[in-house]
Amino acid sequence: MTPTALDPCRCPLCGQPNACAMAAPQLGAAPNGPCWCTRVQFSADVLKRVPEAARNKACICAACVAASAPPPQGQRQGQGA
Repeated sequence: MTPTALDPCRCPLCGQPNACAMAAPQLGAAPNGPCWCTRVQFSADVLKRVPEAARNKACICAACVAASAPPPQGQRQGQGA
């Protein structure tokens, strides 16, 4: 079985587009400012889930980052405002 090529524009966790502005220039697109990922905090748990071959080579998408974030303090799942 041949390994699939790593796509820096796809999330290494879910395979969806990651909207990485840093990968865009590698594909011939003009950079559009800093990547969204420079303004968010990644949990240690989500970073541990990235396969070794993709570490430092492909961004995690915003959906995977959001899904791994703990709920805001003082709120519990299923509790309304």
